[in-house]
Amino acid sequence: MKVAILAGGVGTRLAEETEIKPKPMVEIGGTPIIMHIMRHYAQYGHKEFAIALGYKGEYIKKFMMDYASLQSHLTVDLKSGHVEQHGEDKLDWRVDLVDTGRDTLTGGRIKRLAPFIGNETFMLTWGDGVSDVNLDKLLAFHQSHGKLATVTAVRPTARFGHLEFEGDRVVEFSEKPQTAEGWINGAFFVIEPAVFDYIEGDATQWEHEPMERLAREGQLMAYRHDSFWQCMDTLRDKKLLEDLWDSGRAPWKTWE
Repeated sequence: MKVAILAGGVGTRLAEETEIKPKPMVEIGGTPIIMHIMRHYAQYGHKEFAIALGYKGEYIKKFMMDYASLQSHLTVDLKSGHVEQHGEDKLDWRVDLVDTGRDTLTGGRIKRLAPFIGNETFMLTWGDGVSDVNLDKLLAFHQSHGKLATVTAVRPTARFGHLEFEGDRVVEFSEKPQTAEGWINGAFFVIEPAVFDYIEGDATQWEHEPMERLAREGQLMAYRHDSFWQCMDTLRDKKLLEDLWDSGRAPWKTWE
């Protein structure tokens, strides 16, 4: 199954990093976060990707073009110019890198990927969030209900310590609990191709009219994910992901 990844946003809240590269190329553990996401999908057998490029998309193109040589030992014949690669990390993936416009909104980017996805069910996510969501179970849930779209619903970690009171006395303190209520859009969608017809054009925000209309028509279902999910919107988020990776306990690392 093909996986669409939106990787064209500016990432203004990570300006220290994104002034020089797009947010999906911000590194966690020395590897761009988009590669963490793609490895998660590939672990479940989904190895065909269509990436919607926008802001500084040339950085992602160059990374993908250079990946094999940068991850391999090389023998270079300086006379002939022949380059031979040896071992290391050779990935059997196919990646379409699609220029979708610098200012195109999320819905427009999705629609521009239609020719590369074709008339088939596909997965969709953003290029700046990681999770340990079980993609087999997500897909099985989508196939079971027969609707046009499934969104993975998550409950994000609270940013501050949570207090429970009896009068003025604190009876419970939790440093980083998940919010008890309020499921949010965690991306990791499964989509039927008919959804392209819900998107008018480049100025369409996926999270507005298309998703709102799908919900009104009873065509949007939620797969509830209680385990790890984290977006990378701020430097604080990046540090959290870096700390988890450095600890050797990164929950989203489902691959070997």
